[in-house]
Amino acid sequence: MLHIVITTIQNPTPSVLRLASFLKNGKAQLVVAGDTKGPAEFDLGGIDGFSDRQLEFLDIESQLNSDFRVAPLLPTKHYCRKNIGYLAAMRSNASCIYETDDDNAPLESWAARQEWIDQPRFVSTPRSERPIWINVYKHFSADLIWPRGLPLDQIREPSVVSDAPSSALNRAARESGKLWAPIQQGLADGAPDVDAIWRLVLDREFEFGSGGQSVMLTPGQWCPFNTQSTWWWPAVYPLLYVPSYCSFRMCDIWKSFVAQRCLWELGTGVVFHASEVVQERNPHNLTRDFQDEIPGYLQNHEFATVLESVDLDCKQTSVGSNLRACYAALIAANIFPEKEMPLIDAWLEDVASAVGSQACR
Repeated sequence: MLHIVITTIQNPTPSVLRLASFLKNGKAQLVVAGDTKGPAEFDLGGIDGFSDRQLEFLDIESQLNSDFRVAPLLPTKHYCRKNIGYLAAMRSNASCIYETDDDNAPLESWAARQEWIDQPRFVSTPRSERPIWINVYKHFSADLIWPRGLPLDQIREPSVVSDAPSSALNRAARESGKLWAPIQQGLADGAPDVDAIWRLVLDREFEFGSGGQSVMLTPGQWCPFNTQSTWWWPAVYPLLYVPSYCSFRMCDIWKSFVAQRCLWELGTGVVFHASEVVQERNPHNLTRDFQDEIPGYLQNHEFATVLESVDLDCKQTSVGSNLRACYAALIAANIFPEKEMPLIDAWLEDVASAVGSQACR
């Protein structure tokens, strides 16, 4: 069954209530991870067709009293508490994990996505001969806009799309019309995920729209993705890990780079879909956001270069060890502190315990 994971320090927002309204008749489970700040309970009563049995609310006490080894190691008052939600979903035999935030309301296109979450079809596939940055937003809009985490010197660089899939996996998939893509990201209308510079200079309500072809990146192509509307399948569940010891505004972006590097070794890449949600953005201090994004502005190129240099294993059973190897390299490069590694080791043990070998199939 599909499991939806969010973390929040608020009572149910209008976006969460709208999400729950799409889950009538037991279509999915909703897992909500709380924190030290926030409600003691999460009441979604009153939504016709949504059952209490579909909700698992993990307050901080239940997290710390769980048998997850990583639970007491994760900082509190931090987005990384979402890791406990992922683990709870895995332990409940989630066939797919969809992650979002409490300020993202699903569009009708999101509901349609549930009908084919196993193997969608794609037409356009970017390609490159060497590692290259792709601004995926350019494939859904002609306006000047870029995703949070794209290096600033890449904003005006071209992003080429080819109609001819280039990898061996994609060539094999042409006959069936299917491409294996275990991580898929949907865009957001309203307040898309952009950096503080875009908001400080160009900020406005923005709409990509729900039309347009999906785009699949191939190995060697970088594009940041976030945790706002993203679908994950069991083969890559270990890559869900949100790091703790980095800037708040970079933890999900750097998570996405590690995940992409590990996908390359499996011969595949991330898929981006047209808008699936509208973000009704929670209040932000843009100056503080800018400060939190500075590590990315200064280090994203180095981050990618370090990951490109790591030797990984191409077996699906090595996804977890590949994740660890990536972080070991980033720690050696002083991008992460050494204290991140005990959390990663505990996380990988928890994933193995929650789903066993299913996470690598």
